[in-house]
Amino acid sequence: MSWKAQVRRVGRKLLGPDPAAGPAALPGPDPETPPWLPLPEPGPGAEVLCNVCRWQGPAFDGPAHVELALCPHCGSNGRDRFLHWCLAQRVPLGPELRVIETSPRMGAGYRAAMSTWFFYRTSDYDLRAHAGNLRLDLQAIDLPDACLDVMLCAHVLEHVPDTGKALAELRRVMAPGGHLLLQVPVLQGATAPPTEPEFHGDDTPVFWRFGFDLTARLRAEGFVTDMLCTEELAGAVADRDAAGPWDTWAGEFDVPGMLAAARAPEVAGDLVVVADRAAAARIGAAPGYMYLTWDCRVPSSGG
Repeated sequence: MSWKAQVRRVGRKLLGPDPAAGPAALPGPDPETPPWLPLPEPGPGAEVLCNVCRWQGPAFDGPAHVELALCPHCGSNGRDRFLHWCLAQRVPLGPELRVIETSPRMGAGYRAAMSTWFFYRTSDYDLRAHAGNLRLDLQAIDLPDACLDVMLCAHVLEHVPDTGKALAELRRVMAPGGHLLLQVPVLQGATAPPTEPEFHGDDTPVFWRFGFDLTARLRAEGFVTDMLCTEELAGAVADRDAAGPWDTWAGEFDVPGMLAAARAPEVAGDLVVVADRAAAARIGAAPGYMYLTWDCRVPSSGG
Protein backbone atom coordinates (compact mmCIF):
# COMPACT_ATOMS: atom_id res chain seq x y z
CA MET A 1 0.00 0.00 0.00
CA SER A 2 1.37 3.43 -0.97
CA TRP A 3 2.06 6.04 1.71
CA LYS A 4 -0.78 8.19 0.34
CA ALA A 5 -3.23 5.31 0.70
CA GLN A 6 -1.96 4.69 4.24
CA VAL A 7 -2.53 8.36 5.14
CA ARG A 8 -6.06 8.23 3.74
CA ARG A 9 -6.80 5.04 5.66
CA VAL A 10 -5.48 6.41 8.95
CA GLY A 11 -7.36 9.66 8.41
CA ARG A 12 -10.65 7.82 7.88
CA LYS A 13 -10.13 5.83 11.07
CA LEU A 14 -9.29 8.86 13.18
CA LEU A 15 -11.66 11.46 11.78
CA GLY A 16 -14.29 9.61 9.75
CA PRO A 17 -15.57 11.00 6.45
CA ASP A 18 -15.50 14.72 5.83
CA PRO A 19 -19.15 15.86 6.00
CA ALA A 20 -18.38 18.86 3.78
CA ALA A 21 -16.88 16.83 0.93
CA GLY A 22 -17.86 14.12 -1.49
CA PRO A 23 -21.15 13.03 -3.04
CA ALA A 24 -22.90 12.51 0.31
CA ALA A 25 -22.84 16.27 0.96
CA LEU A 26 -24.35 17.21 -2.41
CA PRO A 27 -28.07 17.76 -2.97
CA GLY A 28 -28.61 15.30 -5.79
CA PRO A 29 -31.43 15.23 -8.35
CA ASP A 30 -34.76 17.01 -7.93
CA PRO A 31 -37.22 14.27 -6.83
CA GLU A 32 -39.99 16.13 -8.68
CA THR A 33 -38.27 15.54 -12.03
CA PRO A 34 -38.28 11.80 -12.76
CA PRO A 35 -35.83 10.34 -15.29
CA TRP A 36 -38.54 9.36 -17.76
CA LEU A 37 -39.10 13.04 -18.57
CA PRO A 38 -37.09 14.30 -21.59
CA LEU A 39 -33.74 15.88 -20.85
CA PRO A 40 -33.58 19.67 -21.30
CA GLU A 41 -32.14 21.32 -24.37
CA PRO A 42 -28.74 22.98 -23.86
CA GLY A 43 -28.94 26.38 -22.20
CA PRO A 44 -26.67 29.38 -22.91
CA GLY A 45 -23.04 28.38 -22.37
CA ALA A 46 -24.01 24.84 -21.35
CA GLU A 47 -21.54 22.50 -23.00
CA VAL A 48 -22.27 19.53 -20.73
CA LEU A 49 -25.31 18.02 -19.03
CA CYS A 50 -25.54 15.71 -16.04
CA ASN A 51 -28.28 13.28 -17.01
CA VAL A 52 -28.52 12.13 -13.37
CA CYS A 53 -29.50 15.49 -11.85
CA ARG A 54 -29.93 17.65 -15.01
CA TRP A 55 -27.30 20.20 -14.03
CA GLN A 56 -25.88 22.05 -17.04
CA GLY A 57 -22.66 24.01 -17.26
CA PRO A 58 -19.49 24.73 -19.22
CA ALA A 59 -17.61 21.62 -18.06
CA PHE A 60 -17.52 18.87 -15.46
CA ASP A 61 -14.96 19.09 -12.67
CA GLY A 62 -11.74 17.19 -13.27
CA PRO A 63 -10.27 15.31 -16.25
CA ALA A 64 -12.19 13.11 -18.68
CA HIS A 65 -12.15 9.74 -16.92
CA VAL A 66 -14.80 7.24 -15.81
CA GLU A 67 -14.02 7.87 -12.13
CA LEU A 68 -13.68 11.64 -12.52
CA ALA A 69 -15.37 14.36 -14.61
CA LEU A 70 -17.54 15.06 -11.56
CA CYS A 71 -20.88 16.86 -11.63
CA PRO A 72 -20.59 19.81 -9.21
CA HIS A 73 -24.27 19.49 -8.23
CA CYS A 74 -24.79 15.77 -7.50
CA GLY A 75 -21.25 14.33 -7.55
CA SER A 76 -21.89 11.85 -10.37
CA ASN A 77 -18.81 10.72 -12.25
CA GLY A 78 -18.52 9.52 -15.82
CA ARG A 79 -19.57 5.94 -15.22
CA ASP A 80 -22.55 7.01 -13.07
CA ARG A 81 -23.85 9.11 -15.93
CA PHE A 82 -23.26 6.42 -18.53
CA LEU A 83 -25.05 3.85 -16.36
CA HIS A 84 -28.07 6.15 -16.04
CA TRP A 85 -27.93 6.92 -19.75
CA CYS A 86 -28.13 3.18 -20.46
CA LEU A 87 -30.97 2.83 -17.95
CA ALA A 88 -33.03 5.48 -19.72
CA GLN A 89 -32.20 4.13 -23.17
CA ARG A 90 -32.92 0.46 -22.48
CA VAL A 91 -35.55 0.21 -19.74
CA PRO A 92 -39.17 1.41 -19.93
CA LEU A 93 -39.06 3.61 -16.83
CA GLY A 94 -41.92 4.08 -14.40
CA PRO A 95 -42.68 4.23 -10.67
CA GLU A 96 -43.73 0.56 -10.56
CA LEU A 97 -40.19 -0.72 -11.10
CA ARG A 98 -38.54 -2.73 -8.31
CA VAL A 99 -34.91 -1.57 -8.30
CA ILE A 100 -31.86 -2.53 -6.29
CA GLU A 101 -28.53 -0.73 -6.68
CA THR A 102 -25.52 -2.60 -5.36
CA SER A 103 -22.91 -0.60 -3.41
CA PRO A 104 -24.13 2.79 -4.66
CA ARG A 105 -21.37 5.37 -4.88
CA MET A 106 -23.55 8.49 -4.70
CA GLY A 107 -24.96 10.08 -1.59
CA ALA A 108 -28.16 10.72 0.31
CA GLY A 109 -29.68 13.22 -2.12
CA TYR A 110 -29.35 10.80 -5.00
CA ARG A 111 -30.78 7.89 -3.02
CA ALA A 112 -33.73 9.98 -1.83
CA ALA A 113 -34.60 10.89 -5.42
CA MET A 114 -34.28 7.29 -6.61
CA SER A 115 -36.57 6.19 -3.75
CA THR A 116 -39.14 8.75 -4.88
CA TRP A 117 -39.08 7.60 -8.49
CA PHE A 118 -38.97 3.81 -7.99
CA PHE A 119 -39.45 1.08 -5.39
CA TYR A 120 -35.74 1.45 -4.72
CA ARG A 121 -33.37 -0.23 -2.30
CA THR A 122 -29.60 -0.30 -1.97
CA SER A 123 -27.36 -3.17 -0.99
CA ASP A 124 -23.80 -3.80 0.10
CA TYR A 125 -21.80 -6.87 1.08
CA ASP A 126 -20.44 -5.59 4.40
CA LEU A 127 -22.30 -2.25 4.88
CA ARG A 128 -18.92 -0.58 5.19
CA ALA A 129 -17.91 1.95 2.52
CA HIS A 130 -21.20 1.85 0.57
CA ALA A 131 -23.76 1.28 3.32
CA GLY A 132 -27.16 0.29 1.95
CA ASN A 133 -30.62 -0.80 3.09
CA LEU A 134 -29.79 -4.47 2.56
CA ARG A 135 -26.78 -6.63 3.29
CA LEU A 136 -26.43 -8.96 0.30
CA ASP A 137 -23.77 -11.38 -0.86
CA LEU A 138 -24.07 -11.69 -4.64
CA GLN A 139 -22.91 -15.31 -4.38
CA ALA A 140 -25.99 -16.16 -2.25
CA ILE A 141 -28.57 -13.39 -2.59
CA ASP A 142 -31.06 -13.51 0.27
CA LEU A 143 -34.06 -12.55 -1.88
CA PRO A 144 -36.93 -14.49 -3.49
CA ASP A 145 -36.84 -15.68 -7.08
CA ALA A 146 -37.88 -13.22 -9.82
CA CYS A 147 -38.37 -10.30 -7.42
CA LEU A 148 -36.53 -7.49 -9.25
CA ASP A 149 -37.21 -5.51 -12.40
CA VAL A 150 -33.89 -3.66 -12.46
CA MET A 151 -30.55 -4.36 -10.83
CA LEU A 152 -27.92 -1.62 -11.11
CA CYS A 153 -24.61 -3.34 -10.44
CA ALA A 154 -21.66 -1.04 -11.05
CA HIS A 155 -18.06 -1.98 -10.25
CA VAL A 156 -19.00 -4.74 -7.80
CA LEU A 157 -18.63 -8.04 -9.68
CA GLU A 158 -14.83 -7.75 -9.85
CA HIS A 159 -14.79 -7.96 -6.02
CA VAL A 160 -16.75 -11.25 -5.91
CA PRO A 161 -14.60 -14.40 -5.74
CA ASP A 162 -16.99 -16.79 -7.55
CA THR A 163 -18.30 -15.12 -10.70
CA GLY A 164 -20.37 -18.16 -11.70
CA LYS A 165 -22.31 -18.23 -8.44
CA ALA A 166 -22.92 -14.48 -8.60
CA LEU A 167 -24.23 -14.56 -12.18
CA ALA A 168 -26.51 -17.51 -11.41
CA GLU A 169 -27.92 -15.70 -8.37
CA LEU A 170 -28.40 -12.46 -10.30
CA ARG A 171 -30.28 -14.37 -12.98
CA ARG A 172 -32.45 -16.05 -10.34
CA VAL A 173 -33.67 -12.84 -8.68
CA MET A 174 -34.45 -11.00 -11.93
CA ALA A 175 -38.12 -11.09 -12.98
CA PRO A 176 -39.18 -11.94 -16.53
CA GLY A 177 -38.53 -8.90 -18.68
CA GLY A 178 -36.12 -7.50 -16.10
CA HIS A 179 -32.76 -5.82 -16.75
CA LEU A 180 -29.46 -6.30 -14.97
CA LEU A 181 -27.34 -3.29 -15.93
CA LEU A 182 -23.81 -4.37 -15.16
CA GLN A 183 -20.62 -2.34 -15.17
CA VAL A 184 -17.13 -3.60 -14.40
CA PRO A 185 -13.75 -1.96 -15.02
CA VAL A 186 -12.68 -3.14 -18.49
CA LEU A 187 -8.94 -2.53 -18.59
CA GLN A 188 -7.85 -5.36 -20.88
CA GLY A 189 -9.19 -7.65 -23.57
CA ALA A 190 -9.79 -10.93 -21.74
CA THR A 191 -10.81 -11.87 -18.21
CA ALA A 192 -8.02 -12.86 -15.83
CA PRO A 193 -7.17 -12.51 -12.14
CA PRO A 194 -4.85 -9.64 -11.20
CA THR A 195 -1.19 -10.49 -11.61
CA GLU A 196 -0.51 -9.00 -8.18
CA PRO A 197 -2.74 -8.04 -5.23
CA GLU A 198 -5.09 -5.24 -6.24
CA PHE A 199 -7.43 -3.14 -4.12
CA HIS A 200 -9.86 -0.40 -5.00
CA GLY A 201 -10.27 2.89 -3.12
CA ASP A 202 -12.15 1.44 -0.15
CA ASP A 203 -9.50 -1.30 0.34
CA THR A 204 -11.73 -3.93 -1.26
CA PRO A 205 -9.76 -6.73 -2.98
CA VAL A 206 -10.12 -7.28 -6.71
CA PHE A 207 -10.50 -10.94 -7.70
CA TRP A 208 -11.10 -10.53 -11.45
CA ARG A 209 -10.14 -8.13 -14.21
CA PHE A 210 -12.89 -8.63 -16.76
CA GLY A 211 -12.70 -8.43 -20.53
CA PHE A 212 -15.01 -8.70 -23.52
CA ASP A 213 -15.52 -12.43 -22.96
CA LEU A 214 -17.83 -11.55 -20.05
CA THR A 215 -20.68 -11.32 -22.58
CA ALA A 216 -20.49 -15.04 -23.33
CA ARG A 217 -20.60 -15.89 -19.63
CA LEU A 218 -23.70 -13.76 -19.12
CA ARG A 219 -25.44 -15.44 -22.04
CA ALA A 220 -24.53 -18.85 -20.67
CA GLU A 221 -26.49 -17.96 -17.51
CA GLY A 222 -29.61 -17.29 -19.57
CA PHE A 223 -29.40 -13.53 -20.02
CA VAL A 224 -30.10 -11.91 -23.39
CA THR A 225 -27.04 -9.70 -23.38
CA ASP A 226 -25.85 -6.62 -25.27
CA MET A 227 -22.62 -4.79 -24.59
CA LEU A 228 -23.59 -1.10 -24.62
CA CYS A 229 -21.01 1.42 -25.77
CA THR A 230 -20.45 4.81 -27.35
CA GLU A 231 -20.27 5.45 -31.10
CA GLU A 232 -16.60 6.32 -30.66
CA LEU A 233 -15.68 2.85 -29.39
CA ALA A 234 -17.82 1.02 -31.95
CA GLY A 235 -16.17 3.03 -34.73
CA ALA A 236 -12.70 2.23 -33.44
CA VAL A 237 -13.53 -1.48 -33.32
CA ALA A 238 -14.99 -1.43 -36.84
CA ASP A 239 -11.85 0.26 -38.22
CA ARG A 240 -9.79 -2.92 -38.03
CA ASP A 241 -6.63 -1.47 -39.53
CA ALA A 242 -6.35 1.39 -37.05
CA ALA A 243 -4.96 1.57 -33.53
CA GLY A 244 -7.94 3.67 -32.48
CA PRO A 245 -8.56 7.42 -32.43
CA TRP A 246 -6.64 7.92 -29.19
CA ASP A 247 -3.01 9.04 -29.37
CA THR A 248 -2.61 8.44 -25.63
CA TRP A 249 -4.76 6.82 -22.98
CA ALA A 250 -4.97 6.44 -19.23
CA GLY A 251 -2.15 4.18 -18.11
CA GLU A 252 -4.32 1.52 -16.47
CA PHE A 253 -6.04 0.69 -19.79
CA ASP A 254 -4.53 -1.75 -22.31
CA VAL A 255 -6.30 -0.13 -25.25
CA PRO A 256 -4.53 -2.18 -27.98
CA GLY A 257 -5.47 -5.39 -26.17
CA MET A 258 -9.04 -4.18 -25.71
CA LEU A 259 -9.42 -3.35 -29.41
CA ALA A 260 -7.92 -6.67 -30.47
CA ALA A 261 -10.35 -8.58 -28.25
CA ALA A 262 -13.34 -6.53 -29.38
CA ARG A 263 -12.47 -7.23 -33.03
CA ALA A 264 -12.46 -11.02 -32.53
CA PRO A 265 -15.19 -12.70 -34.63
CA GLU A 266 -17.00 -14.06 -31.58
CA VAL A 267 -17.18 -10.58 -30.01
CA ALA A 268 -17.38 -8.08 -32.86
CA GLY A 269 -21.18 -8.23 -33.16
CA ASP A 270 -21.82 -7.78 -29.44
CA LEU A 271 -21.36 -4.00 -29.26
CA VAL A 272 -24.53 -1.89 -29.34
CA VAL A 273 -24.23 1.89 -29.63
CA VAL A 274 -26.43 3.78 -27.16
CA ALA A 275 -24.70 7.19 -27.28
CA ASP A 276 -23.55 8.94 -30.42
CA ARG A 277 -20.53 11.23 -30.30
CA ALA A 278 -22.54 14.33 -29.46
CA ALA A 279 -24.49 12.64 -26.65
CA ALA A 280 -21.36 11.05 -25.18
CA ALA A 281 -19.55 14.39 -25.16
CA ARG A 282 -22.52 16.12 -23.58
CA ILE A 283 -22.76 13.68 -20.63
CA GLY A 284 -18.98 13.35 -20.26
CA ALA A 285 -18.70 9.77 -21.57
CA ALA A 286 -15.47 10.28 -23.45
CA PRO A 287 -12.94 8.94 -24.36
CA GLY A 288 -15.13 6.09 -25.55
CA TYR A 289 -12.79 3.22 -24.69
CA MET A 290 -13.59 3.79 -21.00
CA TYR A 291 -17.36 3.26 -21.22
CA LEU A 292 -19.13 -0.10 -21.34
CA THR A 293 -22.33 -1.36 -19.71
CA TRP A 294 -23.79 -4.83 -20.14
CA ASP A 295 -27.57 -4.89 -20.56
CA CYS A 296 -28.57 -8.36 -19.36
CA ARG A 297 -32.26 -8.96 -20.01
CA VAL A 298 -34.37 -11.81 -18.76
CA PRO A 299 -36.70 -13.19 -21.42
CA SER A 300 -40.32 -12.34 -20.75
CA SER A 301 -42.72 -15.12 -19.90
CA GLY A 302 -43.99 -14.90 -23.47
CA GLY A 303 -40.67 -15.92 -24.98
